[in-house]
Amino acid sequence: MNFCKKYSTTKIRIGEVTLSYAFLFHKRTNPDGTEGKYSTAVLIPKTNTQAVTLINEAVEAAKQAGKVEKFGGKIPANLKLPLRDGDEEHPDDGHYAGMYFLNCSSDRKPDLKVLENGHLSDALDEDDVYSGAIGAITLNFYPYSVQGNKGIGCGLGNFVKTKDGERLSGGSTGAEDFADLADEDDELA
Repeated sequence: MNFCKKYSTTKIRIGEVTLSYAFLFHKRTNPDGTEGKYSTAVLIPKTNTQAVTLINEAVEAAKQAGKVEKFGGKIPANLKLPLRDGDEEHPDDGHYAGMYFLNCSSDRKPDLKVLENGHLSDALDEDDVYSGAIGAITLNFYPYSVQGNKGIGCGLGNFVKTKDGERLSGGSTGAEDFADLADEDDELA
């Protein structure tokens, strides 16, 4: 199944990607205690060349729009870009190995779906969409110029979960923690 799609010059869908630091059911709380945004980091395998190409094309379109709208007629040399290299920026985190990543956010809650047996469903709860969940996501790239910082931002669209992935929280399940307490003939539920 091809999860990658271009909707406009700056809006795309990419998949299959892994969520990290996923705040999709509730807005993140900022360090100062104020309400933040819905947000997630998106881990993209470096082997997913179609997704990387779509991202690069959308970023270039946002740069060109910013040249007129935000950057005073020319693209700054020190422009901050959203797509980053996980191997370079997180060399000690195995989850980022072989991955590109970007951060995206929105004031609007994303529409969350699950794709099962070729059908979309709303049957998701907070335990279903977690850091480590795998799926497809829509993103919109835009230029910004705020207090001297200029770059291309990434807006969070919607997410469809396609499969479970390894939880990135580092936690364990109750079954893992208490397996030694169960009788050999019994299974923990």
